[in-house]
Amino acid sequence: MLDDDFRCSYVSPWVAIRLRQVKRIIVDTGPLVALLNARDTHHAWARATFDDIEPPAWTCEAVISEACLLVRQVKDGADAVLSLVSRGVIKVDFDLPADIGPVRKLMSKYASVPMSLADACRVRMTELHTRSAVLTLDKDFGVYRRNGRHVVPVITLETA
Repeated sequence: MLDDDFRCSYVSPWVAIRLRQVKRIIVDTGPLVALLNARDTHHAWARATFDDIEPPAWTCEAVISEACLLVRQVKDGADAVLSLVSRGVIKVDFDLPADIGPVRKLMSKYASVPMSLADACRVRMTELHTRSAVLTLDKDFGVYRRNGRHVVPVITLETA
């Protein structure tokens, strides 16, 4: 999925199996930032995990915006995020205007967490694509529920 300069040889067998069981990987900001920032604590994990994902991975515009902001101090960081999109490694596939009602409901329900717009969009994406999992470093996904009561499937560092 990634260029040779992004290759890494470490990936947990459990993660490799789990990644193959889902039809759609929905990417959170944290793994994108870790992938592109060699100084990030989770860089090796992100590289290995992205290397094992069959492209494309999916996300929403809010994640792309957050990632561009968070990698601004990495040389060509924002451009690297946008390059993943332009090369089709990451696909943006969420129509916020069409799903504004469910997103607002999620943000209201989890206001005490608090839930960001990006988190609400990704939870909604898992509702729309039931055989999906969120690739994340965010522990809040352990609190969020899709369709009111179902755990949001995640692939995270703790499952590696």
